[in-house]
Amino acid sequence: MVEEMSQHEIVMTNRNTMEVTGVVSVESFDSEEFLLQTEYGYLGIRGQDLHIKNLDLEQGRVSIEGQLMDISYLDVHMPRGEKTKSLLGRLFK
Repeated sequence: MVEEMSQHEIVMTNRNTMEVTGVVSVESFDSEEFLLQTEYGYLGIRGQDLHIKNLDLEQGRVSIEGQLMDISYLDVHMPRGEKTKSLLGRLFK
């Protein structure tokens, strides 16, 4: 069975507001780091004074405000079920 993937976009405005689409879940967050599971991999966002401006997981959208410093994908693109195993395997080696 092939899983249909939604579109994934990151839009940053002035390094202080970010809109992310294609979000499956918010794995963890605090004022300095967010970990989002997207349709295209885990996305790490780092900064200062970060907070969620808007969260709509039904639409797969997250808006983040704060001083954005770093954005990176934490895994290679693979089917969503394997992503969780891969990330957890790396965390608990």
